Amino acid sequence: MTLKLSDHSLSQLPETVGQPKYDRSKLSPGIIHIGVGNFHRAHQAIYLDELFSEGSSYDWAVIGGGVRITDRAMRDDLAAQDYLTTVVELDPTGLKARVCGSMIGFVEPESSSLIEALAAPHIRIVSLTITEGGYYIDAKTGDFDVGHADVIADIENPNTPATVFGIIVAALARRREMGAGAFTVMSCDNLPGNGHAAQNAVVGVAKAISPDLGAWIEENVSFPNGMVDCITPATSDRERKLVSETFGIEDTRPVICEPFRQWVLEDKFVAGRPALEKVGVEFIPDVAPYELMKLRILNGGHAAIAYPAALLGIDLVHDSMSDPEVCGYLKKLEYDEIIPAVPEISGVDFSQYFSLVEKRFSNSAVGDTIPRLCQDGSNRQPKFILPIISDRIAAGHSIQGLALEVAFWCRYCAGTNEAGHSIEIDDPIASDLMEHALRARINPTAFLELDSVFGPLGQNDTFREAFTSALARVWSDGVRATLNAYLDNS
Repeated sequence: MTLKLSDHSLSQLPETVGQPKYDRSKLSPGIIHIGVGNFHRAHQAIYLDELFSEGSSYDWAVIGGGVRITDRAMRDDLAAQDYLTTVVELDPTGLKARVCGSMIGFVEPESSSLIEALAAPHIRIVSLTITEGGYYIDAKTGDFDVGHADVIADIENPNTPATVFGIIVAALARRREMGAGAFTVMSCDNLPGNGHAAQNAVVGVAKAISPDLGAWIEENVSFPNGMVDCITPATSDRERKLVSETFGIEDTRPVICEPFRQWVLEDKFVAGRPALEKVGVEFIPDVAPYELMKLRILNGGHAAIAYPAALLGIDLVHDSMSDPEVCGYLKKLEYDEIIPAVPEISGVDFSQYFSLVEKRFSNSAVGDTIPRLCQDGSNRQPKFILPIISDRIAAGHSIQGLALEVAFWCRYCAGTNEAGHSIEIDDPIASDLMEHALRARINPTAFLELDSVFGPLGQNDTFREAFTSALARVWSDGVRATLNAYLDNS
């Protein structure tokens, strides 16, 4: 027999399931989180849940927000279970489940309701997980793309915006008129300088609407940079069944994650913040080195195993780590090209950090999938791989392994694996990627003509030469032979 998750059923849960050690009725909202997905509920929401369980910061509960069709489905499902979430940590030594209660509501998923909610004076932090591609960054310049059609539509219709940033600007304009003061915009997305990216987007929209409003936002709103980390696979019927059969809980939106999480933040909060340092969040003056370490070593490592594994027909991340060529490629690439491109951090041993990454990737209990790592490559490659290539070219260092990673991505985008089975490319520009990848079989540099992905790097002779050589070998010799040739070239 299973219990439908709700406030009423909390007291009836098995003793093996952790639950909030606080009275949820005493919580009040201080944060609106836009983009409620698995990662937020495995990460930020858990830190807050632990903080509330210590009897602290009850006025910093979370209200969910969003404007996508998927946000409405999430809101409806979470509302039906009082905004509670079952979070299962997939430790190979034994599964651990807890019910997280730090979310207490969810705004109606449409722009006017979200603007009204954000304008409320008690909201002091607006946090974001809107994916790497949600920040409208121009690949050619690295700046906010104020000329994007979505952004132009918001600038021309400031009272009925559709993007997250147009909505934030509209809410800040209303707060300014009310004299309610500003809030902090806190990005929790995986991209370099995520706070700066959020600032560029908010200020960019605001200045295009009203230079005066833009100047007020620049002066009054804080945008802390942060490094976030917790591997969180997608939820499917497999995970719902696991929660039901193992823990006796009926939860339509459970979250499955690894038994590891990390959060490093700049302490820049214009309207205050919860005391997250009590539950393990690190507050430091400059997050950039930690961001770079994680984005390059971990996220870059994910990219490195994703495409060769997919081409070899490997479906699970931990299985790719058991493949000697894929795992060997990851290790050689990390030590030869990625780790040397990460600036030193006092007290941090990158070899130990990478060893932990290897252990996390190898966790069979997580069941993370290769298709998840492969998705959204057009947004992830420019954040995790291409900047390393640019840095190493500028320093006169080899890019053999990194060019091979891009070649594997290109071969993947051609739409079939080594066995000839079709690959579904999950990417906003999937059709463009496939078109250029197929052309690249004859003319390799055709793939590098995707300016929205490669920007100026696509015209760099050193990169073009290395990529051309790598892609030709992948097509002629196959993935495994190419991996072996790379490993033998030491």
